[in-house]
Amino acid sequence: MSTVSALGKRRTPVRPARILLHVFLAGTALAWLAPLLWAVFSALRPYSETSAKGYVSWPDTLNFDNFTHAFQQSDMLHYFGNTLIIAVPAVLLTLFLSSMVAFYVSRFDFRVNLALLLVFTAGIPATTNFMVNFSFDALDYWRWAPELDIVSNDHYLRSTDPEPQIDIALSGDLTRSLADGPWLLMEHSTGAVNWQPVNRAKNPGQLRRDALAHVARGADGIAYFQWRQSKAGAEQWHSAMVPHAGTDSQIWRDVVRLGADLKALAEVRGSTGTAEVAIVWDWDARWALELPSQPSGELCYLDLVRAWYEPLWRSGVAVDFVRPDADLTGYRLVLAPSLYLVDEAGAATLTSYAADGGTLAVGFHSGAVDENCHARLGGYPGAFREVLGVRSDEPFPLLPGEPVALTGAVPVGATGSLWSERLRLAGAEAVASYADGPLAGVPAVTRLAHGTGSAWYLATLPDPVTLAALLDRVREEAGVTPVRTAPPGVEVARRRGPQADYLFVIDHTGRGAEVPVRHGSFELLTGKETTGTVTVAPGDVAVVREPRDR
Repeated sequence: MSTVSALGKRRTPVRPARILLHVFLAGTALAWLAPLLWAVFSALRPYSETSAKGYVSWPDTLNFDNFTHAFQQSDMLHYFGNTLIIAVPAVLLTLFLSSMVAFYVSRFDFRVNLALLLVFTAGIPATTNFMVNFSFDALDYWRWAPELDIVSNDHYLRSTDPEPQIDIALSGDLTRSLADGPWLLMEHSTGAVNWQPVNRAKNPGQLRRDALAHVARGADGIAYFQWRQSKAGAEQWHSAMVPHAGTDSQIWRDVVRLGADLKALAEVRGSTGTAEVAIVWDWDARWALELPSQPSGELCYLDLVRAWYEPLWRSGVAVDFVRPDADLTGYRLVLAPSLYLVDEAGAATLTSYAADGGTLAVGFHSGAVDENCHARLGGYPGAFREVLGVRSDEPFPLLPGEPVALTGAVPVGATGSLWSERLRLAGAEAVASYADGPLAGVPAVTRLAHGTGSAWYLATLPDPVTLAALLDRVREEAGVTPVRTAPPGVEVARRRGPQADYLFVIDHTGRGAEVPVRHGSFELLTGKETTGTVTVAPGDVAVVREPRDR
């Protein structure tokens, strides 16, 4: 039973607060819709009209020409067809199977439900594009890499770098070390980029040399940004596999040839590096070194590491990068060009390595602070004073363009730059000393013997010739030999497979070269056998399968 009131409904008075609420809600809705409506309006208006009258003006014409151009330029029908054939069935099948599994494992508790769930997720490898290059230093990839199934990297060249091939090699060696094996080059460019002050095109043959140099350093896959160069937009001048000129272009021909090269190198996939030299790389040390209020604002971590890496690259010496606390078993030589910050575990690992007969070389301003950026008291180089056999009580950083002469077991005319310090020997011997300046006669390069090994300290940054000579002496003392002897400017690198070694020879000089190889070797890119040597044409690349030394 129900009753109905005979009095009817009484009108509720409209309150000002309610009016304000509706006004606010309507305004918010318009604020959300305005960008969408404006995007639709701009898309329907010819760009020539917008360019002539500005974005805020009354339109003369509204049509779908912009959509038509985008549809035609992007080959939408082709990609839509691919989606129908591949993506749609895959998504439907995945949803069908995963929904049944999800229902079962969520409703029932049994021993293998987690394992069953992992079966449906473990098939999707986890990766992300690292940026191991000059332009990015905000993340510690040592901590991230172990969580990934595949380590991937983006690498772009700096237009002002006169020898970008060294940066490619350094970045590739570091990425391979992060991956502890092969990795994927997720992004690089076929030519110029669009975000530097001057975006230089690549030289003839450089597209192939750059890509195969990444392979030489452990990459098992080569990908580019981007497939087709944009007709408009922010990245219209960023190079691509298919440039504005289309397939009648040198870039496209080089890309096609690179595809054939990679097919010929299929057997290289999965092979690893063969380094006997480790360079210590630490993101915490990098960040701490480049904090404000250092003794010198000229200290750049990447520049210091590259200064030490470059002579090894020129000599054809294979290099791994390691954390300060890494297992150093198997390395004949360990270099720490710049390790301003180091924790107790890292310091103990490096000092034990040298004390146990390894060969260690340490750069200036290392070991100065702990993991909290607290200075280690008692003198410099802090954590490494005892193992190096030296003690410094005060740094004397050098001004830009203010070299200091060096004397001793160094090349004639040797100089140091960037840094010096008042150093005294505490068991070590002086290899070189300052020849002038306020520290004339003070040791600049020292060596302390530890059984069959030694510990070296470089208290300044020697000029390139002197640094190369010192590092040659250190590595020869450690028993480290080059991958292969090659002419200057010819890069050599080696990957090791289960049954054979793969020697990469890359000519960066434009003059060509002849490099010795083992008897019974086979050049993969040309498909020809070799007879004791391989000849690389000017600006070209050779990849030689060599029988393993027994």
